[in-house]
Amino acid sequence: MESIGKIRRRHLVNGESISAIARSLNLSRNTVKTYLNTTAEPTYQRQRQPKPQLGAFQATLEQWLELDHSLPKAQRRTARRLFEFLQAEGYRGAYDSIQRYVRAWNASATKIVRTQAFVPLSFAPGEVGQFDWSYEHVVLGGVTQTIKLAHFRLTYSRQMFVVAYPRETREMVFDAHRRAFAFFGGVPHKMVYDNLKTVVETVFA
Repeated sequence: MESIGKIRRRHLVNGESISAIARSLNLSRNTVKTYLNTTAEPTYQRQRQPKPQLGAFQATLEQWLELDHSLPKAQRRTARRLFEFLQAEGYRGAYDSIQRYVRAWNASATKIVRTQAFVPLSFAPGEVGQFDWSYEHVVLGGVTQTIKLAHFRLTYSRQMFVVAYPRETREMVFDAHRRAFAFFGGVPHKMVYDNLKTVVETVFA
């Protein structure tokens, strides 16, 4: 198709009529008039993007997107990663089809409404106990040493129990719990820990 500039030159410079230009370019006179009244090239916007290759894989892709949407943003798969997973499932289409679909899905996905969260500050008797370690410096035999203190606190009564150990090991964690529960005269229904690495071997995402 002739550019707008050429059509304007033929009409305004060479003096060709709109009808003559329309006949030679196989265009309607209204189209030629439109081109003469504008200075920018017309652009085509695809109204519907067909997905012939995605087909049977669309349900799988949507399932993965819904799963990823429930994860923290840093753990979600990129369009490129999803494309690679679909290829492993047998997808033979192009990457840009997946990229367009993922972009459109994310734009239309329901946004999670963030609300304020509160940590309960009132507890029933014996409901929750808390545990944590602290570093302390003491003088033993004239030598300054670093020891570990195991801290226990009942959230209802605020009663505390503290016991000292030379270091932080799993055996000492268990021994501290045994001593604390004996001191309290019972075991709380739940215990709260702050990143207790001594008893956690693996964190699964």
